[in-house]
Amino acid sequence: MTVVWDVIVAERLALADLLDSLSPEEWSRPSLCASWTVHDVAAHMTMQQLGIADAVGVMRAWQGSMARTTREAARRRAAARSPAQIVAEIRETAPRHRHSIGVTKLETLIDVLVHTQDIALPLGRRHDMPPAAAAAATTRVLTMRWPPPLPSTRVLTGFRLTATDIDWAHGDGPEVHGPMAALLLVATGRQVALPSLSGEGAAGLSERLRLSR
Repeated sequence: MTVVWDVIVAERLALADLLDSLSPEEWSRPSLCASWTVHDVAAHMTMQQLGIADAVGVMRAWQGSMARTTREAARRRAAARSPAQIVAEIRETAPRHRHSIGVTKLETLIDVLVHTQDIALPLGRRHDMPPAAAAAATTRVLTMRWPPPLPSTRVLTGFRLTATDIDWAHGDGPEVHGPMAALLLVATGRQVALPSLSGEGAAGLSERLRLSR
């Protein structure tokens, strides 16, 4: 579907603009991803279009889990590329309708939507997430079978999630309401979005997510 790629391209370019505005000190700050700096996350965003040879190179440095292997690959790339080089690479490759081998364009959409917030939010920067794109991404997060579902999705089982800014709902159980962007961030394990949630199930979901860390 072309519209998904339209959003991906626009979000890649918006990320490049955001990164261009950061000071050297901001590049070294922690992101929302545990043990990842802003520089690490930005470098990871140059890895959205990996082919077979690239993927094999990443897997050769296996770190015992996919999460640790991905983090190490991002750190190596960050060490090898300056902020300016990373921004230039994101901007140059943004228009390409390509995703890494083994995933779909929806995982690529999730990646750019969520990681842009991983950079922006801890720096006090604002980047509004398109609600319709966030809805498609959240549906994918909560229903995917391959790649394997994120551990955070188990936390949301037994709750009824309802967006307050778009016609979207998922699941059964106590109601949890919030902006679509917040629901996507919670679905991907970002506790920073918990204060944006309301409803009879919000407190229980918040507690469950905190205990899952």
